[in-house]
Amino acid sequence: MVADLILQRAPHAMRETAADRPGVAQPVPKRPVPERPWVRVLVQAFLMFAVLVGGWEWYWRDYGASPSISNSDGLWAMQRRRIDAGEGDATVILGSSRLLFDLQLDVWEQLDGKRPIQLALEGTSPVSFLEDLADDPKFTGRLIVGVTPGLFFTGGAFRGRALDYFRKESPSQRVGQWLSMRLVEPNLAFYDPDFALGTVLERQAWPQREGLPPFFSVRKLSVSEADRNTHMWSKVEHDAAYRDYARGVWLKVFGPRPGGPSPEEAAKIRDKQIERAAQAVTKLRARGVAVLFVRAPSTDPLLGGEEHAFPRALTWDVLLHKTGAPGIHFQDYKELQGLEQPEWSHLSYADAKRFTAALHGIVVKEVWKPR
Repeated sequence: MVADLILQRAPHAMRETAADRPGVAQPVPKRPVPERPWVRVLVQAFLMFAVLVGGWEWYWRDYGASPSISNSDGLWAMQRRRIDAGEGDATVILGSSRLLFDLQLDVWEQLDGKRPIQLALEGTSPVSFLEDLADDPKFTGRLIVGVTPGLFFTGGAFRGRALDYFRKESPSQRVGQWLSMRLVEPNLAFYDPDFALGTVLERQAWPQREGLPPFFSVRKLSVSEADRNTHMWSKVEHDAAYRDYARGVWLKVFGPRPGGPSPEEAAKIRDKQIERAAQAVTKLRARGVAVLFVRAPSTDPLLGGEEHAFPRALTWDVLLHKTGAPGIHFQDYKELQGLEQPEWSHLSYADAKRFTAALHGIVVKEVWKPR
């Protein structure tokens, strides 16, 4: 009724549709394309694009960045597939960012004869990934599991979705990862999540909105290679302001935060994580997989906070007792101490190499024979 009334008062107010003309096709609108110098327009657009991209690349190279492989879920999935593709007898590294940054694959390979598979993920407990390998009969090698107390015993999962990505990765995602690693990442320094325009805008000093906490995020800390061999970015070591920002983030991430679990709830979570690890290790050892836990170095003030929130007697010692697996704690070995940790949590590139060599020496002497 309303439509009829509109048509009576303004016959051209409503457009006819195909339903109004049975058997007659809807006419195709005709819009003339104006005459323009399209070749010149295309060239100008390309030049503008090149200038903008070049300027953005120059800005980040001047900042200290250089092209590197992005440590994406796709890259992690590529390394995880190596186990199912015939490298099931390899030495595999699980853990959080400390073993990712601190254990250098090239040094280990020189000493051990075979390059490990690096599966550690920053900000993430390795327990779920330990269970994944325990359920994979193709894995029959050796396993080094990093223990960062604030992540291992809480189930932290900043990169937890990598495992689900690996299981559901589509062919197009695999192709995209392959192309990115060969065409984009080795050539462009700005191709890093920390340098994305949206991220840059988000961390600007905007006026603080009432009721919202100040914005902070972990900045770029590392440089990775195609097989995820990773070390600390030199800017963290040599740029004091950048290093101080990283330290401030760790104090917020690992410090006391309101709304966290009560001591009783934290104890239940801790005990559950240890029990899950124990069940996974039992499966692994039943088919001959050797498992070693490693507590990589940290320094004050982070170390003091870790010891207070996760006492060794209630965490590390219980983990080794429940799993029956050997463990190497940096506080028990002089050669694993006194190393440079610019932001208190990870080793400098040079000392990561020293740590790897020292760790391998302890492993060969006390735990395993060399490959």
